[in-house]
Amino acid sequence: MRSGRGYVLATALTAVSFLLVACGGDAVPGPTINGSTQSTGRTAPARGTTPAVLEVSPADLTVDVLPNAPVTVRASSGTLRSVTLVDTKGGKVKGQAGSGATWRTRELLRPSTTYTLTIAATGPDGTQTTTTSTFATLRPKVKATYGLIPNGGNVGVGMPVIVQFDSAVTTKAWRAEVEKRVKVTSVPVQRGAWGWLDDRQLMWRPQHYWLPGTRVTVSTPLHGVQTGDNKWITADGGTSFTVGSSMVSTVDMHAHTLTVRRNGVVIHTFPVSTGKPGPLTETRYGTKVIIERSSAIVMDSATVGIPKGNPNYYKIKTKWNLRLTWTGEFIHSAPWSVNSQGTQNVSHGCTNMAPADAEWMFNNSKVGDVVKFTGSTRAFKPTEGIGVWVYDYAGWQARSALV
Repeated sequence: MRSGRGYVLATALTAVSFLLVACGGDAVPGPTINGSTQSTGRTAPARGTTPAVLEVSPADLTVDVLPNAPVTVRASSGTLRSVTLVDTKGGKVKGQAGSGATWRTRELLRPSTTYTLTIAATGPDGTQTTTTSTFATLRPKVKATYGLIPNGGNVGVGMPVIVQFDSAVTTKAWRAEVEKRVKVTSVPVQRGAWGWLDDRQLMWRPQHYWLPGTRVTVSTPLHGVQTGDNKWITADGGTSFTVGSSMVSTVDMHAHTLTVRRNGVVIHTFPVSTGKPGPLTETRYGTKVIIERSSAIVMDSATVGIPKGNPNYYKIKTKWNLRLTWTGEFIHSAPWSVNSQGTQNVSHGCTNMAPADAEWMFNNSKVGDVVKFTGSTRAFKPTEGIGVWVYDYAGWQARSALV
């Protein structure tokens, strides 16, 4: 936490009393803040009146206020009529009043922002006064940024909501602060849970696959959340998407087949060839999700740890590619292995299909469709792709930073 002088000032409670002067109609001395008299520019209350006495935090002109430090106002004498807190663009910060004598912010502040606090109060004898003060939040050394996936469009039933940070959210407490502020709504409503795949990827998945036709809306009001030392989120976000038909395929690596089910009904069975035995080539078993579609790719094994000079090295242009892992597993066209498709596994880890079959699969698949693999000894690790379905629902719930 920040320990500099600015933060100490920001959290100190400041007694604010409205001073009385003899002549009405002129600019008058205003509240005393940290021992200095401020000018309010308002008409002075009449002699002998008793204005409200206020305690305000942070103090007027304080800088480097932490975005997660609450702004508070308390009338130790008199009552509060209204309190508003706005930034330089006029954006209002939500607050909560309590019993007419207290007020505090209900949301976090934005980093690198100047705020104006306006307080209207009534003294014990009915004297009404208004005053303002300003303060500025800290400028973080690092702005924490993130992306939202999917960003619109039509997706498959296995696609989770992904809040993907560009750098680590370094502690469980900070991950919890992120998690409790993000929100997923769906029509129709479906049960689901947030979990962290790692310290950069927060995901929400339904208990079971999405119902086809579901409309999903995501809100991430995350400004003012800390994610690391001197690192704060400065922006909010949101996205929405629609779930398309249920497309769930199964690859049996022993039988060398890929079976496609749409809305639970088998519509195709294709012969395939998957990865040949070996620690770098065997296809991983487990439930995967299509990450991206690309009609043409140049595949270079050096990008997945098989360099030039290795007997398994390859560099080849492929068509009708459906990515399943970040580690280089795709479903794609492989005219060179047609004779092996349906009978043996000869690839370097991808699922090889005949050109016409791969084109059909590409044209009928979407990001978020599910592909289950069985029949190998090499497990698919959650962080190797969209790994939310590696866990059962209880196991996924345990990935929450709030438990």
